[in-house]
Amino acid sequence: MAAVQDGPMELDTEKETKPEILSDGSANLSGNAGSGVLSSSPHAAGAQKPEDQQTLIAVLQFLRRNKLTESVDILKREAGLSDDQENSKATDTGGKGDGDAGDANALLSRVSITSATAPQSAPLPLKSGDDQPDVRVVLSAYSQQGEPPLYKVYYSDLKKFIESVLDCHRAELSQLFYPLFVHMYLELVYNNNESEARAFFDKFSGDQECYYQDDLRVLCGLTKKEHMKGNETLLDFRTSRFVLRISRDSYQLLKRHLQERQNNQIWNIIQEHLYIDIFDGMPRSKSQIDSMSGSLAGEAKREVNKVKVYYGLLKEPEIEVPLDDEDDEAENEEGKPKKKKAKKDSLGSKSKKQDPNAPQQNRIPLPELKDSDKLDKIMYMKESTKRIRLSPENLPSICFYTFLNAYQGLTAVDFTDDSSLLAGGFSDSTVRVWSVTPKKLRKVKSAAELNLIDKESDDVLERIMDEKTASESKVLYGHGGPVYGVSFSPDRNYLLSSSEDGTVRLWSLQTFTCLVGYKGHNYPVWDTQFSPFGYYFVSGGHDRVARLWATDHYQPLRIFAGHLADVTCTRFHPNANYVATGSSDRTVRLWDVLNGNCVRIFTGHKGPIHSLAFSPNGKFLASGATDGRVLLWDIGHGLMIGELKGHTDTIYSLRFSRDGEILASGSMDNTVRLWDAMKAFDDIEMDDFTAATGHIHLYDNSQELLLGSYNSKSTSVIHLHFTRRNLLLAAGMYNSQ
Repeated sequence: MAAVQDGPMELDTEKETKPEILSDGSANLSGNAGSGVLSSSPHAAGAQKPEDQQTLIAVLQFLRRNKLTESVDILKREAGLSDDQENSKATDTGGKGDGDAGDANALLSRVSITSATAPQSAPLPLKSGDDQPDVRVVLSAYSQQGEPPLYKVYYSDLKKFIESVLDCHRAELSQLFYPLFVHMYLELVYNNNESEARAFFDKFSGDQECYYQDDLRVLCGLTKKEHMKGNETLLDFRTSRFVLRISRDSYQLLKRHLQERQNNQIWNIIQEHLYIDIFDGMPRSKSQIDSMSGSLAGEAKREVNKVKVYYGLLKEPEIEVPLDDEDDEAENEEGKPKKKKAKKDSLGSKSKKQDPNAPQQNRIPLPELKDSDKLDKIMYMKESTKRIRLSPENLPSICFYTFLNAYQGLTAVDFTDDSSLLAGGFSDSTVRVWSVTPKKLRKVKSAAELNLIDKESDDVLERIMDEKTASESKVLYGHGGPVYGVSFSPDRNYLLSSSEDGTVRLWSLQTFTCLVGYKGHNYPVWDTQFSPFGYYFVSGGHDRVARLWATDHYQPLRIFAGHLADVTCTRFHPNANYVATGSSDRTVRLWDVLNGNCVRIFTGHKGPIHSLAFSPNGKFLASGATDGRVLLWDIGHGLMIGELKGHTDTIYSLRFSRDGEILASGSMDNTVRLWDAMKAFDDIEMDDFTAATGHIHLYDNSQELLLGSYNSKSTSVIHLHFTRRNLLLAAGMYNSQ
């Protein structure tokens, strides 16, 4: 079976039966999925070839050894094999001395290539009590190989062919070099051909694209078979199909070449480890391919990004907004006639109509608005009326919060939505909270003191606070390792923190104590973030999964599994129905909160992704990585629509202005850059063919979109935040070196 979207491709020299491809992309290798049986062809045993009979006996022996008696009966019934025939054939095969046919494992190895051709969605056997694939199963595909000295010949022959084709096909077919190089090298290492593997690596590693150099450095350390067992990078590469998107014309050229040269070694690797996504139309250019390449598993399959995504915003609740009397009085003091203001009848005046792209209001359960939430929304609306409209001619002011003498090592920062509080996570396992307004931080009084308060008084909320505890900052102790992520709840009553100790902690900002420790991740938790509506939050860590939690549940509600490396950053969509995750596997994924499915996979970054930001209207997503590039994505169409270049180091923070006009990016290169987001989105021209094939021609217009670059003296930017009036706040730690 060739992993090709349009169906199997067969070489003239290969006539064995191929497993059927199911509509969902999984290989039909099993008649009974629960018992993991390999279904044989439903022909009579007597009509089978001797080799097929030996293989059948070997499979039956294997199943019996693993006590899968029900599977044995099903297989014998489908093969038309009686007990007498089985015993006689088992005796025959057992009497062949020390030949391969007498060993069930040796017989099974004959079908190892066919059984290894299941696509990446097919589950691998798991060891009991373990969540990692069985290394023996994962590596078994490398047991079949050709002559080791010929590997260089095979690869060189393909390389010469690709370099000789027309330029329009060369760029597409060159995508084969990297995955073929890796798998051929691993086959040589697995079969103890160390010297041939070293010679192969030295000769062809320099031909690979520059953005694979980090992976090649890891690969270079795998020189013995023992090194391969338990290696995460190898397991990632082996268990996931490397996806190549190739035009039909280029694919036909490759097919013809492999048929003429009868290059079975290359063909077997393509069958087992690659997924060729064929499209009709003109081949893609080198720049188009480079813009989408770079992830651990190649590009995303086109059908993955065609699932319907409800990216619209939820309808705002209707809340009466009182008139602002202070403004009226100010006008009268100036001696001007009092103007009658038009009363805003509801908070949702701008979004009374249901957005056709928005999810149903009750698609996921959201917390009910408390009175305090309604008051906060009224304040938000009042602030919004005083918001500065940003544009290329009217850029925001930037206020930079520099952490001086932060010997504890600043690792994470967050501001509350109303910009009144600032939290920092530190390497010494502490979380510190500051008030950035004249109002000091106070704890709630003790229970004994609260009993003495008149609960009916108008200023009860002030009376419950203990003035003796007032201070500009508070320190929260509890984590057992560096704190890598912090996030305030929308109502400013709670703070989340994630740590190397594998936990996420929920802190009360009324008592400044830890309320809950959420345990679920097995390794460091790199990031956490509250939902825009509170209650839900998401976390991502070194265990390669993101988890969705609710504050009143000890266990996660959803586990988002699919990344091939650490989940380094997380972000909720503005409508809270989706979660975006960035990873060290150099991909961005969008997950549906309702069912936990992955609905978008975005590839194109050349390094681990460390920052994400949704546009306020929910239509677009921006991502930043160690490659110093900001990539812009159209969520509805599932396409990359922009590339912003200029930063020279990792981008740790991205944030859209409140009106979506401007995108701000903060980097380890000590700069804040402002980009014209509206122009970047408006300049995209998309037709039906572009949307179907995913071929966006990206203009190199970063300089046109760059509105300003602002340097700090020696402070890296790790967080950005737009206030409700569109003032930009930045934060980072001063580095004296």
